Amino acid sequence: MDKQAGSKKQKKLATKSYRLAVVEEDSYLEKFAVSLSKRNIFLITFSITFTVILITTLLIFYTPIREYIPGYDTSRLRIQAVQNLEKLDSLMNSLEQNEQFIKAFNRTINGEEFANQYEKSKIKEVDFTDLEVNINVEDSILRKIVEVEDRFNVIEQEEALISPNLISPASGFISEGFDYSKQHYGVDIVLKEKTPIKAVYDGIVLFSEWTLNYGYTVIIFHRNELISSYKHNESVKVKKGDYVQTGEVIALSGNTGELTSGPHLHLELWDLQGPLNPEDLIKF
Repeated sequence: MDKQAGSKKQKKLATKSYRLAVVEEDSYLEKFAVSLSKRNIFLITFSITFTVILITTLLIFYTPIREYIPGYDTSRLRIQAVQNLEKLDSLMNSLEQNEQFIKAFNRTINGEEFANQYEKSKIKEVDFTDLEVNINVEDSILRKIVEVEDRFNVIEQEEALISPNLISPASGFISEGFDYSKQHYGVDIVLKEKTPIKAVYDGIVLFSEWTLNYGYTVIIFHRNELISSYKHNESVKVKKGDYVQTGEVIALSGNTGELTSGPHLHLELWDLQGPLNPEDLIKF
């Protein structure tokens, strides 16, 4: 009986109404009044809270106000993030190319085989015998005119990639020329011992140390990504990181290293795609 009485009392309190009125202080004249209950108070409070949360959320998501919230990304931060990703991708590509350079030089210094990109060109695998090409007289004349006009442009492009001002590192006769099939990636210049060896062009010394196969070796990095290598020296006159000018003495010729048969200089030229024939670029 007590429990039932208590339950009825709670229900009565929950449904009990209250009157909220606004009256004048002097005359007690009622100006405004509203009936309230616990249920109405809860609904009104919930509605106001929900409305405030909804308006705040809309302002944050659809107005620039969100950029002032700490930790929320802005358009400037997104643009900067994209730029950083592009820079990172560029740095990764440069790092990969540098690693390929280092591997190629290590293989060259150690006398190992180098995979030349020229020799594995896919153009050699194309068979043109089955192609049918119909060329009329007008096309032939136009092609000839374009070839004549662009001939010097091609020369300028080649000169831009490889400097035309390379000099001979020393005066002597070539005993063995460039031969890729024999893995002889340079030319051998017969010289007397301790003949001054000169840099073929301006550049920065990448390597200047003793190697087992090639004795004292100097490797110089030139502009336009050209590399020159000087092997079998008696001694070196530069160190790694030095800047050398065209014609500057970098070593003295000798007969050092296991892969030598007499006093001479072994000169190599490299670019991004592999070894180059020095006789095509230098007048000895």
